[in-house]
Amino acid sequence: MLGIVYRDLKPENVLVRSDGHIMLTDFDLSLKCDDSASNAQIISDQNPPIAVLQNEYLVDHPPFTSASCIIPNCIVPAVSCFRPKRKRKKKTGQHSGPEFVVEPVDVRSMSFVGTHEYLAPEIVSGEGHGSPVDWWTLGIFLFELFYGVTPFRGVDHELTLANIVARALEFPKEPAVPATAKDLISQLLAKDPERRLGSTKGASAIKHHPFFQGVNWALLRCTTPPFVPPPFNRELVSDESCPETPVEYY
Repeated sequence: MLGIVYRDLKPENVLVRSDGHIMLTDFDLSLKCDDSASNAQIISDQNPPIAVLQNEYLVDHPPFTSASCIIPNCIVPAVSCFRPKRKRKKKTGQHSGPEFVVEPVDVRSMSFVGTHEYLAPEIVSGEGHGSPVDWWTLGIFLFELFYGVTPFRGVDHELTLANIVARALEFPKEPAVPATAKDLISQLLAKDPERRLGSTKGASAIKHHPFFQGVNWALLRCTTPPFVPPPFNRELVSDESCPETPVEYY
């Protein structure tokens, strides 16, 4: 929503805070849009709901009156924090209440930047790229979290880049991964940036994918993470075998 194309998502750049929540670091490769490059819009109940099929993410909606990249404080994600939990099955792709969407869809760059295994096809081919490159890297990131490897890695950088452009996405047989996760990764790793999940509605489209069903985005920062790092203890990191060796802390 701030109109920033991050362009360097990878495990090394995702930090776990002391409260267990995560944050991004290293914005050296980020691309900042200007006010005219951010597509702000309001999606209400009167608009067609966001579906999980790729070809339905390309529906255009009327632009919002302001083209600013600033996030209004009064706008919250579509998931209401006051909605009571219900056991009845929620219809796929449905959401309630107005939703504020900002995606810098018009920002373009011809730079060849990023980490080889995470580069989007449009960067490798030199066609120019925009915000969809972040959703490609999110797909690579999720794939690596599930399988421990990136999907297009080759024996060297040259083969890796060739695989990114030409090789089809394949999922390993092991470990077992939920079908919704594979579907999400497949839509994020669409080689055509215009068909990639999130290319037009950004994070809003991704949040409504069935993989994230049950996630209360409005209260996500208030949710206790599944793992909270233990308090820092200098004694645990000291080198007892060589006590005179100085230990540097960062």
